[in-house]
Amino acid sequence: MVIPARTRLRRLSVPLTVPLFAAAVALTACSASAGDPGPSTAGVVPGLERFYEQPVDWESCTGYGDDGPYLARQGVECARITVPLDYEDPDGRTITLALSRAEATGDRIGALLVNPGGPGASGLSSALTADGTTLGDRFDVVGFDPRGIGVSDPAVRCLTDAEFDAERALDDGDTSPEGIAEAEKHNREYAELCADRTGPDVLAHVGSREVVRDMDVIRGVLGEDTLNFLGYSYGTRLGTLYAERFPDRVRAMVLDGAIDPEQDPVEEIVLQAEGFQKAFDEFAAYCAGYADCALGSDPARATERFRALVDPLIAAPAPTTDPRGLTHRDAITGVQQGLYSPSLWGTLRGGLTSLAVSGTGDSLLQLADLYEGRNDDGTYSNITDAFNAIRCVDDPPVTDRALAGELDTRFRAAAPFLDDGRGNGTAPLDVCVFWPVPATGEPHTPEVPGLAPVLVVSTTGDPATPYDAGVELAARLGGALVTFEGTQHTVVLDGEGCVDDVVTRYLVDLQVPDSDPHC
Repeated sequence: MVIPARTRLRRLSVPLTVPLFAAAVALTACSASAGDPGPSTAGVVPGLERFYEQPVDWESCTGYGDDGPYLARQGVECARITVPLDYEDPDGRTITLALSRAEATGDRIGALLVNPGGPGASGLSSALTADGTTLGDRFDVVGFDPRGIGVSDPAVRCLTDAEFDAERALDDGDTSPEGIAEAEKHNREYAELCADRTGPDVLAHVGSREVVRDMDVIRGVLGEDTLNFLGYSYGTRLGTLYAERFPDRVRAMVLDGAIDPEQDPVEEIVLQAEGFQKAFDEFAAYCAGYADCALGSDPARATERFRALVDPLIAAPAPTTDPRGLTHRDAITGVQQGLYSPSLWGTLRGGLTSLAVSGTGDSLLQLADLYEGRNDDGTYSNITDAFNAIRCVDDPPVTDRALAGELDTRFRAAAPFLDDGRGNGTAPLDVCVFWPVPATGEPHTPEVPGLAPVLVVSTTGDPATPYDAGVELAARLGGALVTFEGTQHTVVLDGEGCVDDVVTRYLVDLQVPDSDPHC
């Protein structure tokens, strides 16, 4: 498989508060709380009653993936529920979803379902999103691994750990006819492996269309007649689709880092490129304040200096303590990861300095591993395989070679710091062109009659989900907008009091701001 780094940008709000690899501890399982409400069958489609009425047996999170023991130590409980693989065939094959819950510590309003983004990201650690806040006091905060992801079963798996390491070592930027043919051969083989190892029936039913049906089952089994939802990044797509399908079942919905449902996927990639270039420029200005900045003291020349630093990696990866070395592809991925949040800028600056001064790439490789879901022991989460599986069914692929080449040209122009100079107006067809099942979604104008007011939060310098997408989404859903002036991907419950105060008043008291608060 070759998915060029310049087109692999993922809409992910990385949960930095939970250790990726916590040590396992043995804890006593927890049974359902005596105060748990019974299941709600509000609006249940006939034939699905057994899914909405199933009991939820909460237990220790130990055994629920790498983060499970840590979550257990924090008092978070986990559970598994059953849903249909295909909602049009509820008597057919079933799958299981993993849930997590941090119970309200005070006067409980209800449950708040949280999705951290992706697509492909595990959501179990999202139960700690509101820890120590008013929202954690008033709501049971519930996370979940969407179908095909994390410890939900079955999980999408396409590559083995060794195959993933080998795939990342490939040069994915050769735009010669031979390079394009080789890239498409890898994409076709990857799609075939996904079908063989996961199954076409699962791949056909891992898209957002099905996830929002799962979200409604989760609402029901939690005993909630209406849904409270906080969605970050890709989670805003889930929120929008849920609002379309179940507009009368939404009590409150906060969408942070919005995706415009009408946006053409090609245009969205170009806008993402522009966003990352702006974030890179902001980072370069920050870096210029340090004497050891590898990008120099003149931010206007930062792109030029960056390319001179990383382009030689195409021919010769930088040495690392890990025997893999730092490839050009991983260097670019690591930098993209570092640009998601100013909290990572120090690590990114140090990584670039190490590459420039000593020629070593350890820090950038670690950032790339964080993005790719690689653990210290060399195992991978399934975030990348799930990301591909979901995006390939959520949006129609670009099958026109001329359009693929045009996209590559526009991407390079929009993000010069990501342009390795090898563009020639051609590009390989994406892996989704070879996907074994058809797409089930497409850009469209949402229709949400009867939807309660929603709250959209958008950051002016968001590198992954441009600010204007939030403006458009708020308008399409008839919701309120909160603007945050900053350079990061998503902001709710990240310590910005101005934003969090508005969000808290909305979720707790359903108080919608009269105008667009600027924070």
